[in-house]
Amino acid sequence: MFMKHSQITPVRLSAVLEAAEQAARAIPPAFPLDATVAVNPFLGQTGEDLATAAARLGRVAGVRITRKGAEYASAIADGRITEDDLAEALAASPSPLKPADTAALRLAAERLGDGLEPSALPTVADLAAEATGIDWPALIDKCIGLWAAGQFDRGQALWSPAPGSEAFAAWRAWAMHDLTPEIAGLEGFCAHVAAAPDTPERAILFAAEALGITDEAAETAFHRLFMSMGGWSQHARWLLWQAELAGETDRTMVDLLAIRLIWDEALLAHAPQVADRWAHAVAAHAEPVAPGADEVVLSILQDAADRGHQRQLTAALNGSIPADARPFLQAAFCIDVRSEVFRRALESVDSAIATIGFAGFFGLPIAHHAHGSDIREAHLPVLLNPAIETTSAGDSAKDQASRIAARTARAWGRFRQAAVSSFAFVEAMGPVYAVKLVKSALGLGGAAKTEPAPQVIGGLSAQAKADTGAAVLKAMSLTQGHGEIVLLLGHGGNVTNNPHESAYHCGACGGHTGEVSARLLAILLNDPETRAGLTERGVTVPEDTLFVAGLHDTTTDDITIYEDELPATRSDDIAKVRKWLAQAAKVARAERAVRLPGARWNTIHERATNWAEIRPEWGLAGCAAFIAAPREATAGRDLGGRAFLHSYDWRADEGFGTLELIITAPVVVASWISLQYFGSSVAPEMFGGGNKLIHNVVGGIGVIEGNGGRLRPGLPWQAVHDGEALAHEPLRLSVMIEAPREEILKVLETHANVRELFDNGWLHLFVLKDGKVDARYRPGLEWADCTGRNTEALAA
Repeated sequence: MFMKHSQITPVRLSAVLEAAEQAARAIPPAFPLDATVAVNPFLGQTGEDLATAAARLGRVAGVRITRKGAEYASAIADGRITEDDLAEALAASPSPLKPADTAALRLAAERLGDGLEPSALPTVADLAAEATGIDWPALIDKCIGLWAAGQFDRGQALWSPAPGSEAFAAWRAWAMHDLTPEIAGLEGFCAHVAAAPDTPERAILFAAEALGITDEAAETAFHRLFMSMGGWSQHARWLLWQAELAGETDRTMVDLLAIRLIWDEALLAHAPQVADRWAHAVAAHAEPVAPGADEVVLSILQDAADRGHQRQLTAALNGSIPADARPFLQAAFCIDVRSEVFRRALESVDSAIATIGFAGFFGLPIAHHAHGSDIREAHLPVLLNPAIETTSAGDSAKDQASRIAARTARAWGRFRQAAVSSFAFVEAMGPVYAVKLVKSALGLGGAAKTEPAPQVIGGLSAQAKADTGAAVLKAMSLTQGHGEIVLLLGHGGNVTNNPHESAYHCGACGGHTGEVSARLLAILLNDPETRAGLTERGVTVPEDTLFVAGLHDTTTDDITIYEDELPATRSDDIAKVRKWLAQAAKVARAERAVRLPGARWNTIHERATNWAEIRPEWGLAGCAAFIAAPREATAGRDLGGRAFLHSYDWRADEGFGTLELIITAPVVVASWISLQYFGSSVAPEMFGGGNKLIHNVVGGIGVIEGNGGRLRPGLPWQAVHDGEALAHEPLRLSVMIEAPREEILKVLETHANVRELFDNGWLHLFVLKDGKVDARYRPGLEWADCTGRNTEALAA
């Protein structure tokens, strides 16, 4: 029976709902499949250090967020982690629980060994399962998953049970008629749902009272329930994320919490024998979250592992190499770590080539409508809102034909999948599809058609063109010294039969390829009106400089050149560039093939078109560093495809606005990527996408394993593991910036949310000077000089 409303005080109501809000904010968003971008799975824990976050996530999710002690012990034994690494990590830890010395730290690593995973505090469903022998958590996953797949569908399903309804109301209407729980033994569940309060807030409050959840226990108890729903909670968090970007809000997180609490409320009434054990769990939730000795040891060992990589990186960055005279070709790549391999290869082809690194959306905040499509795609980092509307509209008659073709394809697809016609379709049309199946198996699907050149809807004035062009070139530190050809390269991954395809595209473009941004910028910078206004805005571009757009296919290392409005007089120059790019592609493919299981340099293209290939490329696996500096600091260094390289010259950054932009946007996006790979590697059961071989797509949102249950966010296991060992080394990103120390600190002082990433150790920060590591950031806006013994230790 529910308590009367008069028994619930406004103070209690406020406390419970505040705890629900805090628990919701502890969940990271999961972006849908059509625009998958990497997300930091620890986004809600960046206000605390790794050891504390480990204690929290151990309590609410039962996962370890570092590697096992045995793995650190192995790294110590083979020299990847040295005595100096251990000593420096130990000295940097402020915890009173840390080992006394490095010998004790080594022993602790060996003692922890392959130790057991942390055990999450039980939910009522967990306790009821033990008491009754019925797997209630699995049943809840199945029931919620089945309902949620229809509720949140993004166009995959042919029918939704309650289109347009808010989640809680839709679920109640569903659950009052779903007999699955009652068949499993939970008698009266439909009536229990019918009797529940009709708003999620009241349902949360009354269920919390019935379950005895105190104010002190509420936050992590609610966090525990959110984590138990896996990717569905993260999808709801994404809905809130998107709403807040638009200045609005979304209630789905509250709805899901109410739904999950109603389940546990019913199970406690069904299995009253677990009441005492549940009360103990509530009491444990009420205790402050604090790391134990094991969490402290593992966090120190992780810091030592991070320092081991930093030592190698510092040895490679041994001083700037002066640039040659004006290059013939300047190729601007996305800062994506996959570009580092190709950039080295391209620069090795000819001394007249220089490369640049910049975020792949090239500073253009675009919302794009593809050719023949009414869908609005945000081609920019998910931290930003679009400001420019573009389209790839060509000839109006062709556009109309494209729309008709797209609608016909959708109608045909629905006919194939419909409940009745699907059976007749297989009988009548199945043999026709044999040809398509054979072509797909042989990789003969054909190349994608190139869209018409993008254009700004409504156009831009001459002033707006010059303002935009100058702002982009200044952000790229490209205000003078331009080559005869400046090649602007977006990137995307060519993969087949992969629901996570967008994850191989450009994260800076919102999970789309960088084609539109690169093409639009090249057209803009070649426009006479833009060029005419650049000089007065402090940007000098030679008359013979031609901007050319291209797309780097990161799976095959092929480069597509777009000849949008390029003059015929420069055809020989373009031919020379194509030749250089083809030479570099061979070098890059040879290097990448060594890492791919079973690959050879001449099979890279086959892997991209093989619809059974589970590892067409490694994506950003291995990412470990972000370097913002002139190319002279990294040119000629083999960084192993592990570094995001952002071109930046602080001397040309008047007012240090570009420095602020780099630290608050590309660095944050890179941290999301790095920590997603980290989380999917160390805690794949919670933060990973599971096994590709048994994935099924749900609602266009994400994937499940098998035929039902939790949505699986994060990276598939095959994206971080080669079948024998991890292909991604879980390290926290080392950010290295060549800029005055005091200016970096000013940015951190202004942006507290970015500062906490460094203060709490989720990222490491270094200052470069003349291409060498000069200082390390310490929590509290302090620097430690990397000179004398420290420098020697780093470079050992």
